[in-house]
Amino acid sequence: MFYVICCCFFSNHNKPKKMFQSIILVLATLLSIAFAQPELKSLKALETDDFLSDEYIQYLNEIKNTTWKAGRNFNKNITTDHIRSMLGLLDQEIPMKTSLLTKSVTIDVARIPEFFDARKKWPNCKTIQQIRDQGTCGSCWAFGAAEAISDRFCIATNGSVNIMISAEDLLSCCGYCGSGCNGGWSLPAWSYWVEEGLVSGGLYGTKDTCRPYTIPPCEHGTSGALPQCSSKDKAKTPNCDKQCITGYPRAYEQDIHRGKEAYGVSNSVSQIQYEIMTYGPVEGGFTVFSDFPNYKSGVYKRNSNKNLGGHAIKIIGWGIEDDSPYWLCVNSWNADWGDKGFFKFYRGINECGIESNIVAGIPKIH
Repeated sequence: MFYVICCCFFSNHNKPKKMFQSIILVLATLLSIAFAQPELKSLKALETDDFLSDEYIQYLNEIKNTTWKAGRNFNKNITTDHIRSMLGLLDQEIPMKTSLLTKSVTIDVARIPEFFDARKKWPNCKTIQQIRDQGTCGSCWAFGAAEAISDRFCIATNGSVNIMISAEDLLSCCGYCGSGCNGGWSLPAWSYWVEEGLVSGGLYGTKDTCRPYTIPPCEHGTSGALPQCSSKDKAKTPNCDKQCITGYPRAYEQDIHRGKEAYGVSNSVSQIQYEIMTYGPVEGGFTVFSDFPNYKSGVYKRNSNKNLGGHAIKIIGWGIEDDSPYWLCVNSWNADWGDKGFFKFYRGINECGIESNIVAGIPKIH
């Protein structure tokens, strides 16, 4: 191109001023095209292949009237396949071994507060505020259930039963819940708790519970404190070993905790609120779009059209921020993600299907 411009200049030496202006115009056009290349990359391409890129994060933060802020949650070396591998909630339309009814009760809506946080109502139940890490396994469906069940045992007993229910016991032993680390369903997970029961299980490396999580955490975030996550190192579903770790003082059968009943919760906002404020946190599920992994603060409302998969989480409360109603949720991607492992999700319009996928249950207290 430069050769062509030079030839044109010297062949038109009688009109140097006019030719010089033409050269400047051509160069300016070429420069504008070169610098515009990042902007010319289609939004569809960013959503599909580069949804963890700085470009896409910048795009999300430049959207007008957005209710949340994006930021870097994951190391730049994390692959998009790794993100998809952590989305383990399968479609809820499944043949179930045990039929679970959808629970609906008569509610005095006036009694429902504008703000509610289970951590504040039940401060002695430490599991409510705990952030777990599912590692390189699509076990979110088991984590959401195990976390909420743990909270509900504490709440139902006024803190006298304060245990961590084992996500690994559920993940590895519930054959009709799905495919382990390749995904599962939340409804059968709660049904399994009622039928078979679940033992205690803490975080990776702990020794004070029956079946702690054996899949090591990895560095989803940017702190660099842990080994880097990789989609190539996707965890295999642990074996269903119905025995406690060496040194734990009780036998597996003696450590089992069961549910009295399990059920879906009506997708009415007030029904979900009543369930949480009366019995404790619930498990929720929603469709993840490519903008969600970049959530940092505010009230999430999707700005993407790219569906990545289903994800299960725990819901512990609700509120309003800058006129945006939200559900207060707990993720299982370590405390490096989002707002220290927590996030707010737009409430009241069944955003990404979150209000249609609520599951809960009542513990059996001996």
